[in-house]
Amino acid sequence: MSEIDEIIESGMVFRGAPKPKADDGKVKTKAKKKKYITGAHGSGSAKQKAKYRQQRANRKK
Repeated sequence: MSEIDEIIESGMVFRGAPKPKADDGKVKTKAKKKKYITGAHGSGSAKQKAKYRQQRANRKK
């Protein structure tokens, strides 16, 4: 039986588009990583931002 005959008898089956990967709602930016937030990885901007976060946290105490 040829492919054409098979298609005529059983019809065509389409796979459909691939589904997008489920987003866990996690943000995957370096600004959200613990080392960056605490300024532990050594970047000057990370240290400055960590300082600002600490000041903001102490402001409410």
